[in-house]
Amino acid sequence: PEGEMMEIYAPTGNTGEPQRSLAAPIPVLNGVSLGILDNTKPNARVLLDRLAKRLTERVGLTLAKAEVKNAALAAPDQVLESLSKEVQVVLTASAD
Repeated sequence: PEGEMMEIYAPTGNTGEPQRSLAAPIPVLNGVSLGILDNTKPNARVLLDRLAKRLTERVGLTLAKAEVKNAALAAPDQVLESLSKEVQVVLTASAD
């Protein structure tokens, strides 16, 4: 309507610091335990399984799998804790 003011918001702001930092890369994957973190998005498991199979064939990895039921949320602490006790590297992906 005429005379009504429109307020426009800028989509900028402070995003804050990340909660966790990434670990240093592992230079050699031979003999490493690999974790698969599946977020249950369509085709994520297919992609992760294929990548894990190729890596396992190439460098002799051992494999552990975990599944997260909600792709919209970060993996629960208990899932991450469990994986961190079993593996040195985690592979995750999002697919549709």
